[in-house]
Amino acid sequence: MKKMKPIKIITIASVLLVYATTAALACTNVIVGKNASTTGAVMCSYSADSYGMFGQLNFIPAAKHAPGEMYEIYDYDSNEHRGSIPQVAETYNVVGHINEYKVAVMETTFGGRKEVEQDSCGLIDYGSLMYLGLMRAKTAREAIKVMTTLVETYGYASEGESFTICDADEAWILEMISQGHGSKKVSWVAQRIPDNAISGHANQARIRKVNLKDKENVMMSKDCIKFARKMGWFSGKDEEFSFADVYSPADFSARRICDARVWTFFRRHASGMDKYLPWVEGKQSDAEPMPLWVVPEKKVSLQDVQTAMRDHYEGTPFAIDIPDGDPGKGIYNMPYRPTPLYFDYEGKKYFNERPISTQQASFSIIAELRSWLPREVGSLLWWANDDGNMVAYTPLYGCITKAPVPYLTPGADDATFSMDNAFWVCNWVSNMVYPRYSMLFPELKAVRDSIDGSLAALQSEVEAKAVERLERNRDNGVDYLTKYSSKKADEMLAAWKNLAVKIIVKYNDMAVKVEENGKYKRTKHGWIVAPKRPGYSDETKKAIANFGERYRVPK
Repeated sequence: MKKMKPIKIITIASVLLVYATTAALACTNVIVGKNASTTGAVMCSYSADSYGMFGQLNFIPAAKHAPGEMYEIYDYDSNEHRGSIPQVAETYNVVGHINEYKVAVMETTFGGRKEVEQDSCGLIDYGSLMYLGLMRAKTAREAIKVMTTLVETYGYASEGESFTICDADEAWILEMISQGHGSKKVSWVAQRIPDNAISGHANQARIRKVNLKDKENVMMSKDCIKFARKMGWFSGKDEEFSFADVYSPADFSARRICDARVWTFFRRHASGMDKYLPWVEGKQSDAEPMPLWVVPEKKVSLQDVQTAMRDHYEGTPFAIDIPDGDPGKGIYNMPYRPTPLYFDYEGKKYFNERPISTQQASFSIIAELRSWLPREVGSLLWWANDDGNMVAYTPLYGCITKAPVPYLTPGADDATFSMDNAFWVCNWVSNMVYPRYSMLFPELKAVRDSIDGSLAALQSEVEAKAVERLERNRDNGVDYLTKYSSKKADEMLAAWKNLAVKIIVKYNDMAVKVEENGKYKRTKHGWIVAPKRPGYSDETKKAIANFGERYRVPK
């Protein structure tokens, strides 16, 4: 049979993510089992973080493929063409990081042992692997099988990676790392998260000891332990083997910069987490590591996960927006810090706290996977193009046949601004708010929370209509959800454009125009009332006063 011409799926992974190397080292996932959630949905989230990264929705339509057709592998980080693999007969609809069959695949990169980090002749990088799993799997277990079979066949070409892999019934973490040394071999382990538990990972391997006899909830590559013995990294009994400790030993950065993000999520939902402060502080070498999962004291809602993705360590010893805190917050109490994470001064090394919510997020997403709904409705991705703290989440269903224009905008890229593009408009607003956070954030938060609240209130009605239409005619139901997703994306973008205008008008030159009944107050002669000049906070006044006599007015 004549070989078909290889095809290349044109997606953000193959065109736009030229900065994804940085993103890979700075992401966060949280996971909620179905019996730990308020609705019975499996939920997982992903903040894709990078400095300067431009992000759009990766949309891959379902397709049938002819025998001999090939799938081209383009490196997710560099766009380098790596090679090709045979295409399968049918691939499924992919919307961001979910597919039409209620499967979600997300990631964070832990790097792992330097001895194998960049010494693989593997073909498939971590980004391509995620999308191949989504295109080819109808369940989480099937996605794990697809992904591990692919790397065992063609080799794995990236650093150590933690993947979140979920469907509407199960949540898993899959961790893998190349065995390097010029081989295609890979070491991996997968652990199912209990249905009543929550979990997460943030650029540090998290799977430690597993029950190798529990074939229902644990999977491992055949030579995972054998290779570690060969390299001299492990010499104990098999049942003592810890993937994280062997393949990604935790240093200060792995604990304070990475695991602390998981700890702050756990701390919101389970008591006793201060027990693990010595671990996440990163200073005590023999501290007890955090568990892979905890059981929440109360069931976790979608809104709780949104809150987690907006976390700045509030209420913890790592909080960075506290009064009388470090000067990095500036005069407007900003809970963000400039990059890089580490800096040197007078021969000493310092670091910035690294919370879940961070300004370099390209997108923040939450998958909500519902077993009791038809697959067209039950597979739902809440999308936010920017730092999750600074924008509302809008719904995208796994069945949609067209990507909303604000999230996949023709002509927009990392160097081309577009008023039609959510990434750029949301970043425009965020970058006005960051430097004057305490003054401007309440304005943003009001719009953000209004959209989040209105969408939550609409969801049951919208989904009931979708189910009714699907029962009558599937195409009609899919078309309804496609239009609804696009409409809500358009409405979010319009709200953010209005917010941008309001910020520049109301808060021009660090003053504040006076509002009355939603309009700027005017004098009886029609002029705008003189704006308020809020000046410094008492905290900043105190700091300036303590600076010395320079700014004191003489008597």
